[in-house]
Amino acid sequence: MPQPARRQFLQSTLAAASVSAFAGTTRAATDEKSVMKIALIGCGGMGGNHLRLLSARKDVVVSWVCDVDQERLAAAVKTVEENSSTTPKSTNDLRKVLDDQSIEAVFIATPDHWHTPAALLALDAGKHVYVEKPCCHNVREGRLLADAVKRTGRRLQVGTQSRSTDCVRDGIERIRRGDIGEILVAKAWNSQKRGSIGKSEPGTPPAHLDFDTWLGPAQVTQWRPNLLHGVWRWWYNFGCGDIGNDGVHDIDVAVWGLGVETHPSRVACFGGKTFFDDDQQFPDTQYAICEYPVDGAPAGRCKQLIFEQRIWSPYVQEGYENGAAFYGTQGQLVMGHSVGWRLYGPKNKLIAERSGGGDVAAHHQNFFDCIRDPSKSINASVDAGRWSATIVHLANIAARTDSILHFDPQTERIIGNDKADAMLTRQYREHWGAPKS
Repeated sequence: MPQPARRQFLQSTLAAASVSAFAGTTRAATDEKSVMKIALIGCGGMGGNHLRLLSARKDVVVSWVCDVDQERLAAAVKTVEENSSTTPKSTNDLRKVLDDQSIEAVFIATPDHWHTPAALLALDAGKHVYVEKPCCHNVREGRLLADAVKRTGRRLQVGTQSRSTDCVRDGIERIRRGDIGEILVAKAWNSQKRGSIGKSEPGTPPAHLDFDTWLGPAQVTQWRPNLLHGVWRWWYNFGCGDIGNDGVHDIDVAVWGLGVETHPSRVACFGGKTFFDDDQQFPDTQYAICEYPVDGAPAGRCKQLIFEQRIWSPYVQEGYENGAAFYGTQGQLVMGHSVGWRLYGPKNKLIAERSGGGDVAAHHQNFFDCIRDPSKSINASVDAGRWSATIVHLANIAARTDSILHFDPQTERIIGNDKADAMLTRQYREHWGAPKS
């Protein structure tokens, strides 16, 4: 699906889900005490999609919206007013949101470099957190985030909504119950046509943008026209490339179906700028292989997870543009992102198939259900989020250093490669948002 069509599909899905969420939550709001006060940090892009759904619910009230862009902030206030007939407070400083003791949960839809710093501040302020993918900008931040969830006892949901999508959950359940035998290999892919980000020179940020707060704890960088909005994901200091943008959704599903609940032990990745001649720093073409030793099996026996990416090639493979495939000893299941899946048995016989789009509203619902009932399980836990994010980071590190990485899942360190190991974290500037550890 080309990018404009993908965006239209997501918007139509969200619009339909908004109606469903509105109707499905009316019964929950039986009195004022049952209404949960929440806040949104980061109001553009996916943040705007979250806001349209959240502000239409009857069991929550969006009390705060926060963004460093005054134009986006004003649009967010208007969205809440139109959907709920209430006016939220607004700010460009997330600390004001976190100081409000009445706020129970925050949704974080900032650029990647702010995901973990904002989530850590929110958790330590006693808030439950929904944080967009990838949940961390580097491997070390993933560990800090997991430690904070354990330390604070707050609930955290990562924004990989496939984990709450009924169609996807059905496909994974069929894999888990053995419909295609033992899963030895999973593959995720990201094939679509992105546009060039062009080339630009540093300049002066627009008056409506608080660029210093946007930078946060990242090293100081001059503003330039092809840095934001949205374009930040192609720069090392702020994003993770398209493998961490669209790719991480399918990587997460691949990890889930492969049945591994840890980090990979060995990672190789070839990748670079094959197509685009622009300022983008991440590969537009990428092929990564991750290996997971099988517990109790003879030495050397591993499961494999493969990721391939071509963001200049809008052509389907195995029937889907983006997706994940699972190769078992008795068949295979091929799943398209927000499209559906097909299950094949011996001799390539089609045994079952199903269609279905992504369900962001269901992911929200799981998050709220888990806040209200601590016995319920978060669908996209902090560990699930960082297992997929670590693949993103290790693949990018392997490509940048032209290395085969030997990774220790227990210590979360790269063995025998100091240059690559140093890239598991980052240098923060002196800033109130910098992680304390």
